[in-house]
Amino acid sequence: MQEAQQHIDPKAEAILEAAFGQFAAYGFRRTSMEDIAKAAGMSRPALYLHFAGKEAILRALVGLYYARLGNAVEVALAGAGAPEEVLERAFACHAAAIPDAVLRAAHGEELLDRTAALCGDIFVEGEGRLAALYADWLSREANAGQLRLEAPPREVAGTMLAAAKGTKVAPYDAYPARLRLLARLLGRGLRA
Repeated sequence: MQEAQQHIDPKAEAILEAAFGQFAAYGFRRTSMEDIAKAAGMSRPALYLHFAGKEAILRALVGLYYARLGNAVEVALAGAGAPEEVLERAFACHAAAIPDAVLRAAHGEELLDRTAALCGDIFVEGEGRLAALYADWLSREANAGQLRLEAPPREVAGTMLAAAKGTKVAPYDAYPARLRLLARLLGRGLRA
C-alpha cells in the first residue's frame, strides 16, 4: 500500500482523532474501546464496524501519521531555496507531525513504546518513504550542482533522518528549534 495515496473516510478519521485523545490522556492500556466510542460519539458496536480493536486503531493512527508526514515533506522538498532553507521547511514538517499531546502527555512515553511494539512494519515502510523522498531531493540537487555529497544519496538521507530523530529528546519544547539548527548545519555542509 502506498501511503501517499491513502484516503480515509471522515468517520474513520474522527474515530482516530478521538482515540488519539484518549490514548494521550489515559494511556493505551487504560483506554477501552468503550472510551474511544464515547469520545467519537458512537456506540461500541458501531466502532467495531470500523476497527477490530485498539491495536488496529493504533496501527491506523501510525499509518495516517506517516502518510501525512510524507506528503508534507514531499511538498517542502519540492520548493526552491538554499539547501538549509529547504531542509528547514522539510524538518519543520517532522516537528509539526508529532503532536504535543504525545511528547508532553503523562502517557506519551507509554504510547510511543506501545506504538513501537505494534507498528514496526508501518515504521519501516514510513521511514523508507521518507528516506526515499530525501534521497531523491539530494540526487536532484547534486545533479544540478547545488549539493556536494560525501556518500550515496540514500546513505546521506538515512543519516539525516537518524540525526533528526536524535533531536527528539527532553525538553520537548526545544525539539522544533533543534530541528531548525540541524537543518541549517546540514544544509550548509551539503552546499556545493
